[in-house]
Amino acid sequence: MFDLSKLEEKIEPLQARSLELEKLLSDPKIIQNQTEVQKLGKEYKDILAILKNFSELKRTAEEITKTKELASQVTEPEMKELAINELNTLEQCYRGLQSEVLASLLPTDSDAQKNCIVEVRAAAGGEESALFAQDLLRMYIKFAESKGWKTDMLSSHPSAKGGFKEVIFSVEGKNPFHNFRFESGVHRVQRIPSTEASGRIHTSTVTVAVLPEADEVDLVIDPKDLKIDVFRASGHGGQHINVTDSAVRITHLPTGTTVSCQDERSQYKNKNKAMKILRARLLEAKRKEETARTASRRRSQVGTGERSEKIRTYNFPQNRITDHRIDLTLYNLEEILEGKLDPIITALSEREIENKLNNSIVG
Repeated sequence: MFDLSKLEEKIEPLQARSLELEKLLSDPKIIQNQTEVQKLGKEYKDILAILKNFSELKRTAEEITKTKELASQVTEPEMKELAINELNTLEQCYRGLQSEVLASLLPTDSDAQKNCIVEVRAAAGGEESALFAQDLLRMYIKFAESKGWKTDMLSSHPSAKGGFKEVIFSVEGKNPFHNFRFESGVHRVQRIPSTEASGRIHTSTVTVAVLPEADEVDLVIDPKDLKIDVFRASGHGGQHINVTDSAVRITHLPTGTTVSCQDERSQYKNKNKAMKILRARLLEAKRKEETARTASRRRSQVGTGERSEKIRTYNFPQNRITDHRIDLTLYNLEEILEGKLDPIITALSEREIENKLNNSIVG
């Protein structure tokens, strides 16, 4: 459990502000200004929600303490089982309330509610790496489906044995970037490849990059800075090879960033998808420059999210998955690969929030 005394310092100013807002909202001069009333009213409503959750959090913490004492004292099996079940329910409720309170006390991430672009690339391990890239793609698609998000394949480069050298897709819905951003980094897989006759376990890696989708207002690209080439599609999805120049390659001349798309039969669609990827990559490069200038901000984050950082290991022989950023180990690898990522993402999100809050209190 997070130390509630640390939250008191953040809650006290909100309690004072709520009293101030009550007075302002009853002020005749303020009431005449409907725009100001709406603005202050929203702030007041938000603060009341935080105070209510914090009050409930403290009450739940007290209930947990009492239930633990009861569970340790009773000897009758049925009563002890009831106390343990009640304790589990209370602790689950506490974690949910804690996450809400902690999240509400931190500044809102401007990218949190954005759609995102996910880039999955085979790295070390040759064909086995490409096959695992396909496994991750399937996992992410299922995760997105479970959230009701829409996915759209933007670009893909299949490998010889059915995997992917590279695959890029977008995710649209409610806060997809907020959830997917924890996937950025190096994913390591340990398993026996289907091509391994001796049964030896191989280690391969796949890199994942998650970029917030950039709106035109986020980043203005001068058409004069773009070089656009068209060519004939080839390989998977290119049945129309040697028929039409539908594939598109776009180069951003100032940075040398190049994106190509050939999955669609329409040159127009390929161009739009390539621009979506290019815009996201340029915005990410801009964000990295800004972050480098204020590197201290990263100290409060769960990992840097850089693709050079090994974030997770998938061990098939032991049905084990380990997230190295928070030393979390689970033995339900099969479920995770079916898109049930919530336990990992929730744990990462809670740790990040606690770290940020600790950093803001200390600072």
